[in-house]
Amino acid sequence: MDLLEASWLALDARGGCPSAHFGWTRACLTAFPEDATVEIIAAARGNQLLGVAPLVRKRLHGVHRLFLAGVSQLHEPMDLVWTDVVTLGRLTGALARSGSPLVIERMPADSPVLEAIRRASRRRALIVVRAEAAYPYVPLDESWVEPQQHLNAFCRSLLRRARLKAEQFGPVTTEIHTPGLHELPGLLDTAFQVEAKGWKGTEASAPAHDPHRAVFYRQYAQAACVAGTLRIALLRIGDRVAAVQVAIESGGAYWLLMAGDDDRFAACSPGQLLLRETIRYAAEANLRSYEFWGRRDPWTEAWTAHERRCVSVWAYPFGLRGLAALVADAVAARCRKGRKSEGGDGSQACRMARART
Repeated sequence: MDLLEASWLALDARGGCPSAHFGWTRACLTAFPEDATVEIIAAARGNQLLGVAPLVRKRLHGVHRLFLAGVSQLHEPMDLVWTDVVTLGRLTGALARSGSPLVIERMPADSPVLEAIRRASRRRALIVVRAEAAYPYVPLDESWVEPQQHLNAFCRSLLRRARLKAEQFGPVTTEIHTPGLHELPGLLDTAFQVEAKGWKGTEASAPAHDPHRAVFYRQYAQAACVAGTLRIALLRIGDRVAAVQVAIESGGAYWLLMAGDDDRFAACSPGQLLLRETIRYAAEANLRSYEFWGRRDPWTEAWTAHERRCVSVWAYPFGLRGLAALVADAVAARCRKGRKSEGGDGSQACRMARART
């Protein structure tokens, strides 16, 4: 990673999805060390880096495979990094020739990488593609400078009443920071604390309760801060921070990484009030889209019906390693089915599945 840093950062300068950035992968490898071996495939011309496949090798169902770094832990869509179709062909060709089972757990369904993997794996591997959870987004134009006009009458009324309730506690103000490094620790502490006071704070994956995620967010936020792409938004009611967002502005889009609000102000819907202001900010900045990431949730449905489909890709090379992975996955799928049908641990179904396989 140290050797690739300067040339990878040059690729980052083109913008695009945050999970393709050098800082994202570096933070993943630091925060989620687990029992995995880092394997990075890079394509270059001279000293110019043209593409990267940031991989880790680890076991799944007892078989070693290659995974894109960080997807298992963060569950955000991720892809290979490439500049042109020739580079993409080189990367997917190297993956196919490796002879290792490959798992890309969540990537955009319209990514050219999918067809490139199929092409490179022809007569080399079995490729299985499965639908994964889509995520919502808002295609922006100048009309989104007044976001509430895109809501139906009922939701507009709810938002007005939420604002009036909030104002009973004190002035309602919004701050959208492009922080310097000296401001970053305090702002992140505030974001984690507010998220921990809401419904997300009960989840084990929240940074306040997951030290690995906390390390990831702090390290990636620092890299994005240096790059000037980090945005931290706060909504204050009186002198208290009632809602927060951590986001990235990159590639003509506003990427929402983390959002939370304080349950003490639940009647005021502070998360929705802040969402309205950050959508307005993105429209005023002439960004093309507002990317919610994560998955579709009730709190996003009022704002958009648009979503980006995602898939997972499973490559089983022809040979012993690929066959072992395919059999192991078939047994695991049979066990899951048995657990659902029995409503228990499915141990008997697992034993039967192994025996039949």
